[in-house]
Parts: sequence; C-alpha cells; structure tokens
Amino acid sequence: MLKDKLARNISIYRKEKGLTQEELAQLLRISSQAVSKWENAQTMPDISLLPSLSRILEVSVDKLLGYVAQDKRITIYEDEYLTEEYYWGTEPNTACYQVLQLMPPTKHLKLLDVGCGEGKDAVFFARNGYDVSAFDLTDAGIEKTRRLADQTGVHVNVFKADLLEFRLDTHYDIIFSSGVLHYIKPDYREEIFDNYKRFTNDNGIHVLNVFVNKPFIAPPPEKETNAYKWRSGELLAHYHDWLIRDSAEIVFDCNSSGIPHKHAMTTMAAQKVTSLGSCHVCGN
Repeated sequence: MLKDKLARNISIYRKEKGLTQEELAQLLRISSQAVSKWENAQTMPDISLLPSLSRILEVSVDKLLGYVAQDKRITIYEDEYLTEEYYWGTEPNTACYQVLQLMPPTKHLKLLDVGCGEGKDAVFFARNGYDVSAFDLTDAGIEKTRRLADQTGVHVNVFKADLLEFRLDTHYDIIFSSGVLHYIKPDYREEIFDNYKRFTNDNGIHVLNVFVNKPFIAPPPEKETNAYKWRSGELLAHYHDWLIRDSAEIVFDCNSSGIPHKHAMTTMAAQKVTSLGSCHVCGN
C-alpha cells in the first residue's frame, strides 16, 4: 500500500539524515505527533508538504512514494523460478563458507541475504545457526525459499522487496549477496552501500560479489536489460573506509542459459572496524 511505503521511506530517510522525529517536525513546522503518525502509517502528509519533505530528506518525491521506474522485469529468471526444480540447485555458494570462517555463529548473529533467489544460501546460513533474514523481488523465489526452509526444518525471515527501493532500518552483523548487485543502477550504488554500511554492527562483515566487464570476455548470452556494468575495483571503492579481509577477481565458466560462456567477477569480504582494539582480524 502507498501509505505503508511512504511510512517506511520517511522513517528510513529521516534516520539516514540523522534527524529525530522532533527535529524533522521543527523543520516542517508541524507537530512531532504528526511525523509519528506518518511513520506508523496512521496518516499521510498533506500533498503540499511533499516538496519540503523531499528537500529536507534529500530524496525525490517519487522515491519517497516508493516509485522506482522499472519498465521491464528485474530478472530474466522469474519464469525459471516457477518450476518445481531449483534452478540454481540447493548447494550453497562457496562464499557462504567464507562467512562461516570470518564470523562463525558462536553467538547470536543477524544475517541479511540480499537478493536470495530461491533461498539456497539463506537456508544454509539458518542451518548453521545464524538469525537469517532474506529478500527477493520474485514471488516464486520467495515461495521456494520458504519451502526449502520448511523442508530443512529451519526459519528464514524472507520477504519481498525491490533491491533499488529497499533500505535498512535495523542493524545486522553480516550482509551477504551473491550474483545480484549488477541489478543496482549506478546512480543508486553510493546511497545503497552507505545505507548497508551504516546499519551494520561494529565488527560486522559484508561478503559480496559482482560481475565486472572485461574486454576479453564476450557479453553474456542472457542479454539482461536491467543489468548494469561494474568496473574492476568499483565495489572495493565503496569500502575504502573498511578493512578488506579478502578480495579477488576471478573468471569462471557458466552454463546458466544453456549456452556455455564465461564471467569475470569481483569477490570481496570487508569488515567494519571502529578501532584497532576491537578488530577481530586475529580471531581474538
């Protein structure tokens, strides 16, 4: 619903600006109770306030209302997820084992799987004791994630969200994403990663990968119209202020479309270190 989207977005973007409800109300010359009601989806702002709200929060009115232009499907795999079989299988990505190594679940750890697809990685993490949330844009992917979790006897808090729209408003210890970040438009990358970094607990980690373009590798045969180019080093640049625990650029064979081809990919694990005394790089 529009009211719910607007409520969530006002809350998210207000917190990103570091404003309390009272401070936002003062800037708009309204009561703090009015802002509280907006964020609880009890009421909506008067249309005359939207331009001022947009200016203060530094986001467009369209983005406040939850409109992110998508004239085509986000992923070409939506139809594939409608089958009974798991298109990507049920074995976890190798990057999952890196999470286990860098931040084993020896205590309660909250993990978010960004763009979980059919849920194989999210369910693997839940099986290993993490408190897992996951989101995807495809209804079929979400349903298959729930089914796999039920079959495995674990719980995954899986929900539907658009990668371009969704912003965190709660903290996690681990953010994981594999094979998804190429759907982020270049104009949104800084904002999205700043949000992910801000809502990561101290000493938390991000384990991510992204396809990168190389002149010696032919474009993939899938021809995804909603995929956007990344350059070598671009992902790392978003984490210049974090400790890079591991990074590599790999070339691998793929047959996802039935046509053998190759991909180049940047893989990265980064840690949010607030002081040398609290850094767990030595496992202490």
